[in-house]
Amino acid sequence: MSKSDKVKEQIAYLKFWLGVMVVTDISLVGWLVSSAGSAPAHQVVGALVAVVVITVTGFAVHRRVERLIDALEGLQTWKFFPQSFCSRSLSPSPSWL
Repeated sequence: MSKSDKVKEQIAYLKFWLGVMVVTDISLVGWLVSSAGSAPAHQVVGALVAVVVITVTGFAVHRRVERLIDALEGLQTWKFFPQSFCSRSLSPSPSWL
């Protein structure tokens, strides 16, 4: 497996867990909004702590994904072929290929 493929797999894996964290965070905030008045104090405090921890961890995962994407730019070599953007090129095949 090439280095760029490995980084792409890491990004996909982290994006999955970031999605899980976002859904969990939204669900906890929704529960807090709807049941904070009727729930016991220890549950509300636990939910608040969980929201803070999940939010901070989600932000850290997001930053990690951004760094991996930036690193991926340096790993891939991009080739620019201007003829590929035109349906009618002047020459059938460029001589530098």
